[in-house]
Amino acid sequence: MQLGFYFNQERCIGCHTCDIACKDWNDLQEPGVSWRRISTTERGAFPEVFVAFLSLSCCHCAQPACATACPVGAITKSGQTGVVAVDQATCLGKDACRACLDACPYSVPQFGPQVHAKMQKCTLCPEKLAKGESPVCVSACPVRALDAGPVDVLRAKYGATREAVGFSYDSDLDPSLILRPKTQNPRN
Repeated sequence: MQLGFYFNQERCIGCHTCDIACKDWNDLQEPGVSWRRISTTERGAFPEVFVAFLSLSCCHCAQPACATACPVGAITKSGQTGVVAVDQATCLGKDACRACLDACPYSVPQFGPQVHAKMQKCTLCPEKLAKGESPVCVSACPVRALDAGPVDVLRAKYGATREAVGFSYDSDLDPSLILRPKTQNPRN
């Protein structure tokens, strides 16, 4: 089984509730560290404008470049869930390595500002999944733009689109992410 995320760009309003809920749940207090980040794409000029948001965390790729790049094997992929995890005790830290960040095209690995900060990223909330609950970012979204679960179930429910405004699918890594992209405004 491969767990992953679904993101509906048509619904997302860029409110950052998913990011804030993740920070709160995981007690992320380091400045600049966000396991789920929201980016904004703007095009056009008034009155013909286009705005799209992208909420992105670790994509728990089928072939994670971060795990391949890690020289000490601190990043592993679960054979049961497909979740990519980091062992911070083994990680060499940002001052000695950063190979995972350099390898990830989505800039997912995060490091705090402290010296020798260890890599951290989305864990897909395993304690919530074990109880049959959704990851905190999914349950917090006020417009239901996020969902999580087995990728084959997400594909059956939402389709198989892998591209959206601000996100490019990498077929070598095979990110576990299903998307509903925002389309241009009908007037554009």
